[in-house]
Amino acid sequence: QDLTKIPVEAVNEFAEKTKRLDLSFNCLRSLDGLEKFSQLEELVLDNNALDDDIKFPMLKNLHTVTLNKNRITNLDQLLNNISKNLPSLTYLSMLSNEACPNQLSSLDKDEEDYQRYRYYVLFQLPGLKFLDSTSVKDEELAEARRVGPFMQVIKVREEEIEHKEEGNDTEPSAFTPLPNSTKSLEKPVASFGKSKYIYYGKHSEGNRFIRNKDL
Repeated sequence: QDLTKIPVEAVNEFAEKTKRLDLSFNCLRSLDGLEKFSQLEELVLDNNALDDDIKFPMLKNLHTVTLNKNRITNLDQLLNNISKNLPSLTYLSMLSNEACPNQLSSLDKDEEDYQRYRYYVLFQLPGLKFLDSTSVKDEELAEARRVGPFMQVIKVREEEIEHKEEGNDTEPSAFTPLPNSTKSLEKPVASFGKSKYIYYGKHSEGNRFIRNKDL
């Protein structure tokens, strides 16, 4: 219905008794009024216009949230909000958002990018049983506890890059990694020459790792 927010009429009539709410295929930009749905257990928000301004209110019974095909880019901000206000969440799906780096959101992402994302999300939300299109296994959750803190992706805004480029007009630094003794051109400390050597490949270290099946 091209809704940009939850209708007040729906809030007043259904909020106190609704357990499953499907608002998919609209133009939602805000979740104002959702706090009235105190009994809510499942929330479907796929195919909307929700961005990084999305804020979930405290909903103690909500265990399922789908946010597929929205405009969410800031993963940290979303996870912080969810961890504080959705304590019972066990199912979360964010496919086709920039914050979920897989080939549905960007062709330059691969499986490694997506796995790093999963580890980080599971580290922040260890109660999840299902993330996106795959269930969470005990082994994956254990690995998320181990490597999750190092999986955060830091994004630099374009204006910050432009600001740094504008400030690069300073004079070049006099720093050099060479020792002081090599800075003098009067006393060269290097020499060069040539010698006869024929390489047969007999002792190549690389050959040790090649098997017949690889040829």
